[in-house]
Amino acid sequence: MARTLLRRRKKALSADDVMVSDRPKVRRAVTAAALGNTMEWFDFGVYAYLAGTIGKVFFPSSSPGAQVVATFATFAAAFLVRPLGGLVFGPLGDRIGRQKVLAVTMIMMAASTFAVGLLPSYASIGFAAPLLLLVCRLVQGFSTGGEYAGATTYIAEYAPDQRRGFLGSWLDFGTFVGYSLGSGLVTVLTLTLGSDGLESWGWRIPFFIAGPLGLIGLYMRLKLEETPAFQAETASAAAERGEGAEDGDDDPIEQARQSGKGRLKEIFTHHWQALLICMGLVLLYNVTNYMVTSYLPTFMTATLGESDTTAQLLVLGTMLLVALAITVVGRSSDRWGRRPMFMGGSIALIALAIPAFLLIREGGILLPAFGCAILGLLLVCFAGTAAATLPALFPTRLRYGALSIAYNISVSLFGGTTPLLASFLVDKTGNTLVPAFYLMVAGVIGLVSTFFLHETAGRPLRGSGPMVETDDEAREIVARSRTEAGRHARDVWLRLWHPRGGRNESTKARKRGD
Repeated sequence: MARTLLRRRKKALSADDVMVSDRPKVRRAVTAAALGNTMEWFDFGVYAYLAGTIGKVFFPSSSPGAQVVATFATFAAAFLVRPLGGLVFGPLGDRIGRQKVLAVTMIMMAASTFAVGLLPSYASIGFAAPLLLLVCRLVQGFSTGGEYAGATTYIAEYAPDQRRGFLGSWLDFGTFVGYSLGSGLVTVLTLTLGSDGLESWGWRIPFFIAGPLGLIGLYMRLKLEETPAFQAETASAAAERGEGAEDGDDDPIEQARQSGKGRLKEIFTHHWQALLICMGLVLLYNVTNYMVTSYLPTFMTATLGESDTTAQLLVLGTMLLVALAITVVGRSSDRWGRRPMFMGGSIALIALAIPAFLLIREGGILLPAFGCAILGLLLVCFAGTAAATLPALFPTRLRYGALSIAYNISVSLFGGTTPLLASFLVDKTGNTLVPAFYLMVAGVIGLVSTFFLHETAGRPLRGSGPMVETDDEAREIVARSRTEAGRHARDVWLRLWHPRGGRNESTKARKRGD
């Protein structure tokens, strides 16, 4: 009797506690989630590469430097509303499901990006043109507030524990493929149409392509099912509510806890440490990301005087390098852990940011290419690891909401404003190494955040049971769990009834393999 009670103190897993992933469903989930990211970053690549042209179209009365700042200010405005989108879509995704919210964000992103291509220029309608551009960017920002966090949550909850880093890295693979497609298209248009043709009408073409991409992504997302983790959480919550409502009256405390406000309160009061760690890691990733993808093309042309084609090809090559390396980094994080990847990348960023920008400053092709490659390899350390690391910080019932809030606040305050602040500081100080100093500060913050990060590689998500690929793995985990529970109960038994010699006896028993 006593031994039975002791065994219950560490309950062994049953077959129902271990989920076996469905490979075709996992592939569909990864593809659909990555496609949304591809479309989002297609827009970012287009906007970053067309910053000078958009400035001339929508802010023609300003100086060239002011045009760039105004264009990036409109770019940054979208990030200011991202936390609002996170506050709306995140808790909603925890209540009604990840798949439904991701379908809505896809529609909003595609429609607002397509609308930019339809906008009349400043020459046609005056001051209303930049205002309409701002409205489109705000809609994009609001929808994006629920996109990345939802996509990472979706993939993380479908992925087996031992492959979460590799499968999650495909989400950010979509990011850099989208950016490369957008920037590559602008490069081709620049070479074929010239500056005049691009400014006259050619700048609209990339935004029109977002419409068909959005329809394809929407179709794929509507075909998806809910994640196993969310379904299990929903079933468990429904069972608890059913037991509490047998007498016909729901518990008002539980109702408040399940509401949107109740979830937000729980996130900020019980998970504030995870929020801060998440924000620090997101800052590290996104400051590096936007410095390379959004600011670097303009830095090389407007500040260093390089040709548009040279700058575009250098950054495009960097993005292709990141895309090629990102799944390798994701797989490595499954083997070596998330903390070593983030910590090593943070230290390298602090040490190599200045040398990278010194090389970029040299001009020409070869040395700037080495500088861009250094920044790309630093970026991939974070990009290949983030999608598996961030969702694991929060429990299932709050994961979408908590990740949306932390991610979007950090991106809005630090990531999306990076091009604007960097261009402003370089313009005011005249110091072309300011972007490197900015990256070094991000590296320090990322290093501190990683120090408090718990390793999650190969482990189940918080609030969920183990996720494996095969039935044999599931049986092995259940058997191992029963063995460990039995050993734990035996150790407690020996220590309880033989306090002096119990420790030695339990050690001997483990050595014998009993």
